[in-house]
Amino acid sequence: MTSPSPLSTPVQYLKGVGPRRAEALAHVGIETVEDLLAYTPRAYIERRAQRSLRAIARTLRLPDIFASDRESVSVLRSEVSIVATVERVTLKQLRNNRALLQARIRDDEGTAGELLFWNAHEYYRRVLVEGKQYVVTGVPELNRLGLVAFTHPQLEPIDEEERSMLQQGILPLYRITDTMRSRGVTLAAMRRLMRTALDLYSSALVEILPDSILQRYRLPSRRTALEHLHFPPSEEQLAQARERMKFEEVFLFELQLALHRRRMDSGVAPRISPRSSRWERLRGQLPFVLTAAQERAIAEILADMFSGRPMNRLLQGDVGAGKTLVALAAILSVVDAGYQALLAVPTEVLAEQHWHTLHRLASGLDVRIAKLVGSLTAAERRAIGDEIASGSAHIVVGTHALFAESAHGAQQYCRVGLVVIDEQHRFGVVQRATLRELAIASHPDRLQPHMLVMSATPIPRTLTMTLYGDLDASVLDQMPAGRQPVRTRVIARDQLASAYDHIRAEVRAGRQAFIVYPLVEESDRVQLRAATTEFERLAREHFSTERLALIHGQMSWNDKERAMASFARGEFDILVATTVIEVGIDVPNATVMLIEHAERFGLAQLHQLRGRVGRGTAPATCYLVTEPHIAARVRSTPSDDEPPAATRLRTMEQTTDGFLIAEADMRLRGPGDVLGTRQAGMPEFRYTDLVRDSDTIARARSEAFGIVERDPHLRQPEHAQLRQYVLDRMASHIPIA
Repeated sequence: MTSPSPLSTPVQYLKGVGPRRAEALAHVGIETVEDLLAYTPRAYIERRAQRSLRAIARTLRLPDIFASDRESVSVLRSEVSIVATVERVTLKQLRNNRALLQARIRDDEGTAGELLFWNAHEYYRRVLVEGKQYVVTGVPELNRLGLVAFTHPQLEPIDEEERSMLQQGILPLYRITDTMRSRGVTLAAMRRLMRTALDLYSSALVEILPDSILQRYRLPSRRTALEHLHFPPSEEQLAQARERMKFEEVFLFELQLALHRRRMDSGVAPRISPRSSRWERLRGQLPFVLTAAQERAIAEILADMFSGRPMNRLLQGDVGAGKTLVALAAILSVVDAGYQALLAVPTEVLAEQHWHTLHRLASGLDVRIAKLVGSLTAAERRAIGDEIASGSAHIVVGTHALFAESAHGAQQYCRVGLVVIDEQHRFGVVQRATLRELAIASHPDRLQPHMLVMSATPIPRTLTMTLYGDLDASVLDQMPAGRQPVRTRVIARDQLASAYDHIRAEVRAGRQAFIVYPLVEESDRVQLRAATTEFERLAREHFSTERLALIHGQMSWNDKERAMASFARGEFDILVATTVIEVGIDVPNATVMLIEHAERFGLAQLHQLRGRVGRGTAPATCYLVTEPHIAARVRSTPSDDEPPAATRLRTMEQTTDGFLIAEADMRLRGPGDVLGTRQAGMPEFRYTDLVRDSDTIARARSEAFGIVERDPHLRQPEHAQLRQYVLDRMASHIPIA
């Protein structure tokens, strides 16, 4: 049994902390010395590189069209940190019992500025001392005199020791919350604590990366990297330290994926022949030719299933790229081999659509397809459950009912050979694991099922490589012949009449349309058109002769499913909706999508909504309705300082390629917002930027998977510390012994 590391010492016992400060540190997740050392600076100030008040003022005076360089734009949009001396502090009593605390400041170049604190708290009156130097952090503006002003900025006094540090090199800035500051954990105190922790405990920092990797990529040791992150001697050494920590966190994440992948590959799965008579018969009856991308994906999937090892494959494809047919090739091959196939989908409407699609495509192939959904009566559930358990149902299409506990316990299956999960990001890791375990339990010899997860949300290459490193990926990057791209137009609200005319014309021609709003009911706080209010207005003023239906997220599950199914059957002409229709509804007859307040939506969401139309052979149009000034920016030449909404809407007009849209969305919003961190299971990377650090990600992934391939149990001497790290941190869910 290994003794605990000194790094696990509670931070309370570090000199200068004590119970009061320890409680404040715990609020930001710092409970041990190791946590403290991992609390790296949020930014740095370098004496030679810091911005001056004169430079900031010059940038702020520029008209928007001239602010083209990225550094200037960042000053216009975000907070900056400067070092300045307070010259004079004045408290003004204003009308209505308001008070204004003004502080005149001056930087080392002699340029003046001011700090403003409205109804100032006693703290600022106490902390602002004339003649003292501070780090000032805030969003700069120009006051009426043309001076740079900061309103309610963060203030950190600089003592003599820090002034000397700044003269010699780079001053680290840590995130200090109000709770920390109120309990004595100031910026200066945090630097002192960090210095103490490094001096006392840096020898306990064990190197976990093998020497060969450090040498190959010229990375500093872990000890050196942390020292230089907290107290960088130079910009170059800071950059090297950051690169080291980026590599380490991606490497450790990819190592988990590699070990997980090895465990999955070590199992035994049904050996499925790539020659499927049912698939060949269906293929011969298709009225179209498969795309090259579909052919490639099918070949990759069939080769995986013939290997005898469990397939773990991600099938990515844009809306309409033909994922269902690729999955059906795998499903029919499994059925031919005498096994059962499961298809899990997130909604009942999607389950109904898949059930009908499979019935239509597989008619005459002697295949029994069962549908298992939550709305079944108890008698229906028992009857269908018996068919599934006995194996007379070859294919089971279902929602969460596939793995949910019922009154009779979990559903029993019969020799499951393949599990297909559609819209995989709608299912959690635990749910997928539960379905896998039920599939394994369906075999007397506990064979593992082949797993195929499908995503209609294109994922940028760096995210696929990082998040789904334990899956092989097949990409459908071609659209079937005859499928027309959706024409997309950004229009201002005063152009709505022409869009309504187009919708009426399409309805008269026998087509259908969607009108989407971002809110269910009007809000006093956000002035947006709401679905419920607009539904009544549209029916009264614009579409009095058309059949309108309403659907939104606050409706009951049954009402929602019923409305979508009715629209899909053609019982309504126009579906007024919120974003609940983003996935899970397939209406080939719908040819118009109108999205109100389109500037409020993310790119991926707009692309998914647009994908609800153009699913048939008729031309389709998507209207993105926005404010006149945003529509005008979309029409103008792109610039670095334009609103992100204008960039998003222009991108939607210019391309229907989901992968290009996903890349643009990730650049604009970051990977966490693109995927939804919680549901996608994306790790919280502290150092790595998944948009910009693709080269580091690729190197770290290659090294991690290479090590597991050469030394799957990490027994080689060079991997001793890495093995111990895995045993300490990951062994509960990834055994390597």
